[in-house]
Amino acid sequence: MAEKGIRLVSDVEPSRAEEGPGDPRWHHGARVEYAMTRWETATPPRFRDAEATLPEVRAWADRALADPTTAGAMLLTGLTGTGKTHQAYGALRRIAAGGPDRFELIAMNSADMYGHLRPSHVMGASERELRRLSTVQLLFLDDFGTSKTSEWTEEITYRLINYRYNHCLPTVITSNLPARDADGPDLTDFVGDRVASRLAEMVTALVPMIGDDRRRDRRAA
Repeated sequence: MAEKGIRLVSDVEPSRAEEGPGDPRWHHGARVEYAMTRWETATPPRFRDAEATLPEVRAWADRALADPTTAGAMLLTGLTGTGKTHQAYGALRRIAAGGPDRFELIAMNSADMYGHLRPSHVMGASERELRRLSTVQLLFLDDFGTSKTSEWTEEITYRLINYRYNHCLPTVITSNLPARDADGPDLTDFVGDRVASRLAEMVTALVPMIGDDRRRDRRAA
């Protein structure tokens, strides 16, 4: 039969099954697609090309992907225009691209956050917003420490950070203020001692960003 070109069924190699719901690679690809869609929805167009290029930022993102409950917080500090926001969105993109089992993200400028949390004529709206920010899996607070301080902002900040601290939720924070500065204002001056104490334990990656204002450099060029 072989001489006549006839092959037995047993001799035919089975065709490779197409990837589908039964294939782990299919499930991973579906998770990546879902997470990247959520990341893009939460990310402003200006930062859609963001990538985590600093080793410490990439390392934190990998820890958050592997085990969100032990990742803690990442705090990026530095003057305006040093790339803090770009690195932060890049870290969150790296997590999404890893195909996590779950991906929920809220990214917000801290000034906008306090604006949303101020009491309004809608009963319970500010409390619902505070709970949404407190419980989301991944929270990114940009420009933390730039709003005018008051007893109200300090109390709101405490409630938010305290919840995320107690529930071990990964948080990304950028700030123009240094974490500590004996000669000038620092983040502790803005958040108060209670929040500063919790942040000191939460922050597992402190990333000082140095350099000139990149926005001005691009305009000059």
